[in-house]
Amino acid sequence: MELKDFDKDIYELLNKELARQCDHLEMIASENFTYPEVMEVMGSVLTNKYAEGYPGKRYYGGCEFVDEIEQIAIDRCKELFGCAFANVQPNSGSQANQGVYGAFLNPGDKILGMDLSHGGHLTHGSKVSSSGKNYESFFYGVELDGRINYERVADIANIVKPKMIVCGASAYPREIDFKKFREIADSVGAYLFADVAHIAGLVVAGEHAHPFPHCHVVSSTTHKTLRGPRGGIIMTNEEEFAKKINSSIFPGIQGGPLMHVIAGKAVGFKHNLSPEWKVYAKQVKANIKRLGEVLVSRGYNLVSGGTDNHLVLVSFLDRDFSGKDADMALGRAGITVNKNTVPGEKRSPFITSGIRVGSAALTARGMKEEQFELIATRIADVLDDIGNESKQAKIKDELTALARNFIIYNKAVF
Repeated sequence: MELKDFDKDIYELLNKELARQCDHLEMIASENFTYPEVMEVMGSVLTNKYAEGYPGKRYYGGCEFVDEIEQIAIDRCKELFGCAFANVQPNSGSQANQGVYGAFLNPGDKILGMDLSHGGHLTHGSKVSSSGKNYESFFYGVELDGRINYERVADIANIVKPKMIVCGASAYPREIDFKKFREIADSVGAYLFADVAHIAGLVVAGEHAHPFPHCHVVSSTTHKTLRGPRGGIIMTNEEEFAKKINSSIFPGIQGGPLMHVIAGKAVGFKHNLSPEWKVYAKQVKANIKRLGEVLVSRGYNLVSGGTDNHLVLVSFLDRDFSGKDADMALGRAGITVNKNTVPGEKRSPFITSGIRVGSAALTARGMKEEQFELIATRIADVLDDIGNESKQAKIKDELTALARNFIIYNKAVF
């Protein structure tokens, strides 16, 4: 029996979500459109299989084929990132990070990460996260120019003496200097951990500095700029570290791995290893650069003045409306972004003084600089007259027509 006949409620909601994704311009920097092949394998018979353990060392029988699938995912991940060891079992980026901490740290150890309000991530030591509850966390941030001051990071590290330094971000528009971070880590005897969840797709295409060989351990999600299924991975070049990471993930924090997702990761990695991937990554950067240029020309302030990666942060500290106001107004105009804190933030994290805008998802749909120039113009039009809902509705009609010229899926169920 097909889903539409068995569960009409879920089927109808799936199709509503399909229409939303197709008709709206998805510009949340942590979102992307994965490949139909990835979704196909995620809906396969692999969802039935329990496979606690690792290839060749399972706690269940009948794992001969999923062993091969996971090994393919591991081998492709190692080839993709140029590393010696990879764990493809984490269910998410947050669990990958939790696994890293469990492998390298003891409860109460000190970690130094990027402040959430400056572009970091909850799992980099935020006090509301387990990373801030289980470990003694300290933070570095950006200067008022929106950039990391590595000398300042070194000063903080010398005072704190952390056991681990975390680099990587969820809302930082500039390239991260992993070499400088390693120099700082070495100076205080700390492990260096890079969370490249946001920039991984650019890293593997050569469009961003690579965390290896500078970092002791690297984690990432497999969605975002990699365009794979939602999930996490951990990489290292040291066998000793790899053994600790494997034990930290299983049996440390997870049980049976999601084999259908691991198969999806393998399929996604095959895309990432293709020559076309470099073309896509270059376009991601070109598109967001053009969008940023237009916004600047219209009088809007970008944190750090621009971007080196897949996102821009737009600051409204000089405006009388908030990030939440902008988020809602753009949503009414058919543009999906997210409110975000900015350096010098004066509002709460629920209101904020900025928005984060990314290019990965629309680039996956085939849009280029021409379309991003139009979109940036319409973003500025909305923000210039933020209370004008009738104007927003007209812009939504225009942008919906644009979006329908770049349809990526033609059905909700694969």
